[in-house]
Amino acid sequence: MKTREILTLDDVKRIAAAAEAEALRNHWAVTIAVCDEGGHPLWLQRLDGAPIMSTELAPGKARAAVIARKSGKSLEDMINGGRVAALSMPLTPLEGGEMIVVNGAVVGAVGVSGVKASEDAQVARAGITAFGASCSL
Repeated sequence: MKTREILTLDDVKRIAAAAEAEALRNHWAVTIAVCDEGGHPLWLQRLDGAPIMSTELAPGKARAAVIARKSGKSLEDMINGGRVAALSMPLTPLEGGEMIVVNGAVVGAVGVSGVKASEDAQVARAGITAFGASCSL
């Protein structure tokens, strides 16, 4: 049997708080979502003024990153690079989804939506790195 790391509610709150702080510091109205290693939702938070559509996109970005074991940007780049068959994947392949990697294992993901794609990713990475985790394997 293997022992594995899992996110606790306190972990998720710390990640979300750091992501929120990054968004607020930059005056970005976003939605922040966190999921576990299976893509199941653990947290959803829409900041004041964030687009309503972002409440659908942020969890989808988190789920895509954790299921594909790739950042949303790498998934989006794959499609933009001509791999259009990837559009049939049952996920949201958009920048702004980042894996939460602890001790070399994916334990969840953060998805952010509401501003430019690179800014969404910046907010997600801020939450993950403040927690002391990595965004890549």
